[in-house]
Amino acid sequence: MLRNYYLYPVKFKPLLKIYFCRNFVGMAFNTFLKIFLPKDRIFYSLFEDSSQRVLQMSKILKQMVNENDPAERSSIMTRIEDLEHQNDEATHKIFTELSRNFITPFDREDIHYLATALDDVADYIYSAGKKIIFYHIDTNDHGIRKFADLIEQSAEQVQLAVLELRNMKNLRLITEAIVKINSIENQADDLFDTNVERLFAEEEDAKKVFKLREIYQVMEDATDKCEDAGNVIESIIIKYA
Repeated sequence: MLRNYYLYPVKFKPLLKIYFCRNFVGMAFNTFLKIFLPKDRIFYSLFEDSSQRVLQMSKILKQMVNENDPAERSSIMTRIEDLEHQNDEATHKIFTELSRNFITPFDREDIHYLATALDDVADYIYSAGKKIIFYHIDTNDHGIRKFADLIEQSAEQVQLAVLELRNMKNLRLITEAIVKINSIENQADDLFDTNVERLFAEEEDAKKVFKLREIYQVMEDATDKCEDAGNVIESIIIKYA
């Protein structure tokens, strides 16, 4: 082809210009797409990883409160702490990707709210475990163990809903998960009231009352934050389903 071009420069030079021009335009267009098209897989993957991490933390918390050996509880707590730090980094990465992408798979506010809610769940799970260790609480307590069960159940439903966001094909499954999250949060409210009432009625040690009530509150807050995550997901499916 080049040999013919040199032999017949007048005939082939315009064609060569067109060829290179088209290739340049194609490369420029591809570069434009890479810059402005949303990196859907990045956001979905980060949310899925975060929800999985939160669920893992809830399971470890449940294991921790069912462990009677204080030394073993402290060892388990380090695993929760490590996961909480990992989740902080993942949340920061979501915010970084949000600032880099011109177009996002759904509203920027919803991405921010969902990332914040998932991070809050992780923070409250970590806080609950930390207070149990710090206050040297005997976890053989009905309230603490029941709260741990509810947190795990709620985290499971949050993860289920997050996993369905990628395709949004099974809206019924997402809606059912959100309903369950709200129901669990209501159960946690009732559990808090019942156990605080029991504490004031039966426990004479004021310090223990203060310590247990604070732990109950933090664990109940974890279910509140799961509900916040569910509310954001509900907002997303209403807008985009």
